[in-house]
Amino acid sequence: MAAKTIAAWAGAAAILAGLAVGASAEERIAYKSAKSGTSYYQMGVELANAVKAGTDGEAILTVEESQGSVQNVMEAAVRPGNYVFTAPPGLVASAAAGKGPFEKRPNPRFGEIRALFPIPSLTMHFVLGGKAEAQDLSALAGKTILLGKGSFGATEGEKYLELFDLKDKVTVADAELGNAADALKNGQIDGFVTAGSFPAPNVIEAAASGEVTLLSMSDDEVAKTGRTRQVIPAGTYAGVDEDTVTTSLPVFAFAAGAMSDETAYLLTKTFWEEKEALSGESRWWKAVDPQLLGAGEVKLHPGALRYYREAGVSLPDALQ
Repeated sequence: MAAKTIAAWAGAAAILAGLAVGASAEERIAYKSAKSGTSYYQMGVELANAVKAGTDGEAILTVEESQGSVQNVMEAAVRPGNYVFTAPPGLVASAAAGKGPFEKRPNPRFGEIRALFPIPSLTMHFVLGGKAEAQDLSALAGKTILLGKGSFGATEGEKYLELFDLKDKVTVADAELGNAADALKNGQIDGFVTAGSFPAPNVIEAAASGEVTLLSMSDDEVAKTGRTRQVIPAGTYAGVDEDTVTTSLPVFAFAAGAMSDETAYLLTKTFWEEKEALSGESRWWKAVDPQLLGAGEVKLHPGALRYYREAGVSLPDALQ
C-alpha cells in the first residue's frame, strides 16, 4: 500500500511539475523585417514590445535584421519553428509560383507561407522644396531630383518618370537618399522621391528645415501605375495642410508553414488588440486597418483566419 501511495504521489508531482513548466513556457517567434536603423526595423521592435505586453510574456518576438524582402522569403524555406517575416504580398505570391527572383530557386515550402496581418505600407512621397505652384507630378519638370539607388522608392520613382513622360524633363541627382534632407536644405537638389511608411523620417526632417510641397496624383495617374491608392492625411508633415494622394505597396507579416494554429491566432489577435497602443507610440501604425487585408494575395494562416472570423472582419475569398 505504501509503495502504491508513494508511486501515486510521485505521479501527481510529475503532472504538477509538467503543468508548471507549460504555464511558464514562452512561445518564441523569430521576426525578420529590414535593416537596422530603418523605420521597418523600428516597427519590429515596437511590435515585439506590444506582443510581450499583450500576452503577458506568453509570446516573445525576437527581431532580426534583414537585407530585404527577398531574403526574408528565401529563409521561409529553411527556417524551423516559428518564423515570421515581412514582405509585399505580391513577392510571396511570386515565390509560390516560382517566378521573378525565385524562378531559379523554387521551393515547395514557399507555397506553405501564410499571411497574418498587414503592417504600414511602402508609401511613395514626391517632395519638392518650397511652395510649388503646381502640386501635381508636372511640378517635377525642370527640377533636379534625388531618387537614391537600389530601393523600392528609387525603382518606382524611375518608373513613374517614364510613365508620365518626365524622364527627359528631370535631372536625376547622383547621391544617396540618406542625404536628401541636407541636400534639399543646401540647394543641391530641388526635391527627392522616397518610399516608406508615413510619417517618413527623411520627409519629417526636410519639412522641419524649411517649407516643402508634397505632390499629389490624380486617380487616373494612380490607376495607371497599377499600385494601391494611398492618402497621406493633411498635417502629417509640418506645413503640408492638405491631403496628398499617392500610391503605396502593401506589406504584410507572414508565417512560415511550421507555425501552429494557436500561435498564429495569438499573434494576430494580440496585434489588433494592441494596435491602438502602437498607434499612440508611432503614427505610422494609424494607417493600418482591416481594409488593407483586401490587398493581400496570399491565403491567411488558419489561426489568423479564425481570429478574423471571430472578429467579424469581411475577407476576400482569395484569402480564405
